[in-house]
Amino acid sequence: MEISIENFLLFSSLLLIISIITSKSSFKTGVPTLLIFLLVGILAGEEGIGNIKFSNFRVTQFIGNIALIFILFSGGLDTNKKNIVPIAKHGIILSIAGVLITAGVLGAFIYYISEFSIYESLLLASIVSSTDAASVFSIFRSRGLGIPKHTQAILELESGSNDPTAYLLTITFLNLIIEPTLPIADTLLFFVKSLVFGGILGVAFGRLMIYTINKINLEIDGLYPVLTIGLSILAFSVTDYVGGNGYLAVYLSALILGSNDFVHKRSIIRIFDGITWLMQIVMFLILGLLVIPSHLLTVAGIAIPIILFMIFIARPIAVFSCLTPLKVKAREQLLISWVGLRGAVPIIFAIYPLVASIPNASTFFNIVFFISVTSLLVQGMAIPSVAKALKLAVPEQKKHNIDLDKYEKTLNQMAEITITEGSECIGKSIVELNLPKELLIVMVNRNSKNITPNGATIIHTLDRLLVVSDHTEIMDNLENIFGLKNVVDDVKPKKYSIKRTLNKQRRKINIIYFNQRHKHRK
Repeated sequence: MEISIENFLLFSSLLLIISIITSKSSFKTGVPTLLIFLLVGILAGEEGIGNIKFSNFRVTQFIGNIALIFILFSGGLDTNKKNIVPIAKHGIILSIAGVLITAGVLGAFIYYISEFSIYESLLLASIVSSTDAASVFSIFRSRGLGIPKHTQAILELESGSNDPTAYLLTITFLNLIIEPTLPIADTLLFFVKSLVFGGILGVAFGRLMIYTINKINLEIDGLYPVLTIGLSILAFSVTDYVGGNGYLAVYLSALILGSNDFVHKRSIIRIFDGITWLMQIVMFLILGLLVIPSHLLTVAGIAIPIILFMIFIARPIAVFSCLTPLKVKAREQLLISWVGLRGAVPIIFAIYPLVASIPNASTFFNIVFFISVTSLLVQGMAIPSVAKALKLAVPEQKKHNIDLDKYEKTLNQMAEITITEGSECIGKSIVELNLPKELLIVMVNRNSKNITPNGATIIHTLDRLLVVSDHTEIMDNLENIFGLKNVVDDVKPKKYSIKRTLNKQRRKINIIYFNQRHKHRK
């Protein structure tokens, strides 16, 4: 069936819904969720029950590039700075040196067992040299397992930051195949320039994002995520235009933004998480439509030795070479080696040779597709068993972030604070107060009018703030947190229900404690 304008929306919506519904089975079977999306695309494709014919590589490349921007940005935005600081060296070395070693060792092996030229062998190895841990942690969650925080942090940082290096290698060897006489010095300059410009502009855009989002003071809250999307794409485009690595810039800018407080941070992270899942689903569906399963069988003879060598030799050599000098335990290195899954990114990179129309491009694509699917199946499904065998499987640690929607019925304490003259927070926006994450300002009463605050709301003299928290020590220290200078000493804290507290906002008190363990007064 040919895709037309009339049936595009119908089939795309059906495929999207079917993919999401069938992904529920991954939590029972342990099959990586993204592989379910890929299977749905294959079933809908030319040799599947859907019989949809799709072979537009340029459109696929464009969608893949956009998807990768969102995936990297969301990954950087959601990365906990406190977790990655202790292992920053580990992740950076793996994301650069680890990818180079993997590509070099695997490229030599491919050249030895195949009839590909040295540049073609290194191109193929570069395409599959980056890892994807996105599906790894979904497997652990589905099995109720986790891994040590130290190991998990290394995997998260590596998987989020090694795609730019693989991209650079792919473009480098693709250029060498197209123009074999290209001087090595120019190639090295291109590589270094891309990393340096990508790093500098990534940091610059990260700081620009923080300043812009916090200072622009938009009237419509829904525009903040749109602004962030625009800034992320701008970071990629500008960096790519000046010759830098746009993917590296996107990841670094998101990492810097996510490590700081900014307006509507929680909602923006949630929105990007949803967009990222949408991008991954769409990307895998299209890749599934693009591949012809029967063609995969023709490359199985060379793809199987490549993936076996990659899993058991090339990846361990890269991991142990990078992490042994950093005194990482051998058990952890073995687990990190096994978790080197190949996901959608290598398949996206495999489209570049097709668009460039180089010899063997279709063979490369089929080999990479075969490797990615096999990696997700073999390595992905065996991760819990490998972790248990290495005695590194631990109960999954659930996050306990304060969320008003979640805790509105169970918050222990609420307080009303009057901002008196001399308070250090007057004239500052809420995001500039650097409040504890466990403390939320849910309402501001100003001139007898209630205001729903956001991070850009400026604090004025005599504002009355309604704050909530489930941490007693924080509620006991509100005077210091808000820099109150003129607290009325003779007003003692009193307990009120939420309803009575809101009805008595005009009472001249500075702090009213609320404890839900006592029954609300009617």
